[in-house]
Amino acid sequence: MTYLIRGKLALLLKIIVVGLLSAVLLMLAQSAFAQHEYIISAFLALTMLALALTYLTKVSIPLKFFIPGILLLIAFVIGPILYTVTMSGFNYKTGNLVSKEEAIIQIKARAVEAAPSGISFDLKLGKYKGQEAILVSDIANLKYFVSTADSRIPVAANDVTLNEYGVAITAPDFIALTDAELAGADKSYSNVNFVYEGIYFISLEGFDAGIVSQQSLEYIADKDQFKNLINGSVYSDNGRGNYALPDDKTAILEPGWRAPIWFENYTKILTDPRVRGPLVRVFIWTVVFALLTVLTTFALGLLLALALNKPIHGRRIYRSILVLPYAMPSVMSILIWGGMFNTEFGAINTLFGTHIAWFSDPNFARVAVILVNLWLGFPYFYLISSGSLQAIPSELLEAAAIDGANPRQIFRKITLPLLLQILSPLLIASFAFNFNNFNLIYLLTGGGPRNELDGQIAGATDILISYTYKIAFGTGTQDLGLASAISLIIFVLVASISLYGLRKSKVLETFA
Repeated sequence: MTYLIRGKLALLLKIIVVGLLSAVLLMLAQSAFAQHEYIISAFLALTMLALALTYLTKVSIPLKFFIPGILLLIAFVIGPILYTVTMSGFNYKTGNLVSKEEAIIQIKARAVEAAPSGISFDLKLGKYKGQEAILVSDIANLKYFVSTADSRIPVAANDVTLNEYGVAITAPDFIALTDAELAGADKSYSNVNFVYEGIYFISLEGFDAGIVSQQSLEYIADKDQFKNLINGSVYSDNGRGNYALPDDKTAILEPGWRAPIWFENYTKILTDPRVRGPLVRVFIWTVVFALLTVLTTFALGLLLALALNKPIHGRRIYRSILVLPYAMPSVMSILIWGGMFNTEFGAINTLFGTHIAWFSDPNFARVAVILVNLWLGFPYFYLISSGSLQAIPSELLEAAAIDGANPRQIFRKITLPLLLQILSPLLIASFAFNFNNFNLIYLLTGGGPRNELDGQIAGATDILISYTYKIAFGTGTQDLGLASAISLIIFVLVASISLYGLRKSKVLETFA
């Protein structure tokens, strides 16, 4: 009986928890659908269905444990990867960020220019027979009229009420907006072209003034073209996310929209010298930086581990001190080191009596980056090297000593090969981490120095990830499509190097 009660209670709790999660997911799915994020909405709906089938039925017992991890993997790993792959094939940059529908709306809004006459009027916002309307006062000619998006209605001077400035504030069938209504009227009224005469209309300049304007472009929906109403030229979809003149590809209307260009971002990396040149330099420095970081931090960490592996007085205190750089937040350490390398007031120049411009000279900036990363990284390798040394059987070392090997030979022939076999995965992981060590470069040097006057994006200490960040977000022209393509190249490089290193170290065979 007790077992049945507990079972029913557990089932009830399970139904309540799944129901609450489903309600939250349903709300989020509806919100995503309303914002036209259909893929996100579909994923949330499928997630809700998967949770219900998994926990409210007996489809699969193991799936009850795996489904949270599977869903999170899809949402935060596979999803972003697929999105990056997709965007790498798009013309997705400054000027081409919105959808085509939004681009058409913005082009129409921007294709409004003041009429040659330059006439402006005082006006009052309100409603005329239920429509958005303006009561216009032509004070110079003592004429008044009501204008809507469809018509212009003249009003006799004796039918209006004027304020102290001679501006009409009431008219027959015209209901002026209250102060409370004016606060929310900006969006609805600013998008209306109020009729004036012929091709001219009145566009608002605030809530109490308007200027006679004209539409310079007309959108022809059935042909998907824009026609210039002034000179008759026609702009067509160029297939790259812009409306352009057929005879002049550079004459485009802005903004454009995200449009597929397939492999053009990848070919640009290979063929465009403005992209290829900096990218090659950055790639070479990235490899050098990652290799030097791994070699220097491993060498120093191993050296200290060997030194403190012997019984010496105060060994615990020394070990605690060596771990301190690893225990401190890396962001804080990098910022402190940045101040220490300051040319005028930094502790480094003061200590050695020098005036080196560490972050203004490319070579000194690179040295500073390596030194700071050495400080941040050696405690990690000290810790893992100390543990690995303890794992090496002492019998091997004693047998080698009995056979006449000196300490140097023992280290070179026995200790180091065994350490490398044990630590190979960690060395490869460290290389991959430093290949993408964005925080260090961004906080310490910002990727510089670089010649900004020449329009350089890549600095002397930029690595691939920081260079990609600048292409995507760090300049006036943000090229998210090109940045996505470079990101995928980085992913392939790091994955290939890591898999090759693991294969050569035979670690996978060991675990198999």
